[in-house]
Amino acid sequence: MTYMAGADPGDADQDEWSYAPAIGVGPLRFGMTVDEVVEALRVLGRTKVSDCPGVHAIFSPTWKIEVRRREGDASPPAVTAYVSRAAGLFCIAADAVHGPQVGHDGIPLVGRDLAELESDVIAHAETAGGGFRYTPEGYAVPDDPGVVMRGQRVGQVLRSRPLFMVPRDGAYTEWDSMPSEECHHGQS
Repeated sequence: MTYMAGADPGDADQDEWSYAPAIGVGPLRFGMTVDEVVEALRVLGRTKVSDCPGVHAIFSPTWKIEVRRREGDASPPAVTAYVSRAAGLFCIAADAVHGPQVGHDGIPLVGRDLAELESDVIAHAETAGGGFRYTPEGYAVPDDPGVVMRGQRVGQVLRSRPLFMVPRDGAYTEWDSMPSEECHHGQS
């Protein structure tokens, strides 16, 4: 399995978080309130809470919580969490360069070249008997409805930006729950 982080592999900022389907990622648990998320992310860096635009009327008001590892708003958020008034924390996005590494069945998911990630996912499915599914963009990813893989352009490469999710109020699936800000994040 080949893995090269989007950030410098020796970067002290690149920590590892565990993922438990339908439970949470790292210090975050699905269903947390805004205050609980801010407190849990405080160890990672400086947080900023803002309102998300109400694109879909079926969803209750939603907040976006961004945490930056370095001072200043110029650095991209390492982690972006989305909290719905009705459902609590429902989406956690790990930045391809600055986010913590999160794995699924031993496969690192954050900051991977999407073609290399696809090869590893297919190889794992063939050897371990697991499954995989394709993203709308055509890449194979782990067969876990709680992991929605997005691409984030880093230089000339499209790197993996996983969203760890549960359905929010008024939605049937994680794909239906995806915050509008994440639909085309970094894909230009």
